Amino acid sequence: MQIADQKVVTLDYSLKDDEGTLIDSSEGQGDFVYLHGARNIVPGLENVLTGKVAGDEVSVAVSPEEGYGERENDLLQTVPKDMFEEGAEINVGMQFHAQSPEGEMMIVTVIELDGDDVIVDGNHPLAGVSLNFDVKVIDIRDASAEELEHGHAHGADGEHHDH
Repeated sequence: MQIADQKVVTLDYSLKDDEGTLIDSSEGQGDFVYLHGARNIVPGLENVLTGKVAGDEVSVAVSPEEGYGERENDLLQTVPKDMFEEGAEINVGMQFHAQSPEGEMMIVTVIELDGDDVIVDGNHPLAGVSLNFDVKVIDIRDASAEELEHGHAHGADGEHHDH
């Protein structure tokens, strides 16, 4: 069976930046499973995996445009500290859920504290980064009707939602 839209794919992978620093890996995390064609993974990797079969190994360099996008300076924002819960400890590196002006949920990262101001960054942490994947295709199967309806793969023991 080949990887195609509406297939559930199991991968082993490692992800490094251009300096060779390991950013992420499936090692020790259990299988990484996704629904192909549902934009569950970055486009640059999904495109390369189309047509592959179990056992195939692929190394692919994904540009920021095909990954998490370029960094956008307008996603940097200064917000007053009193917008956070009273008494909340706020430190550089902390992440919070926020709402974009368009009403979409996004995650922002605190990058600087300046008196009563908090500078947050709404860019994905890997925006502007070239992604170097080493991937091994472990398994491919047809997606269930429920997986197709939900737009993502479910784990071996049923549904897993992080939200």
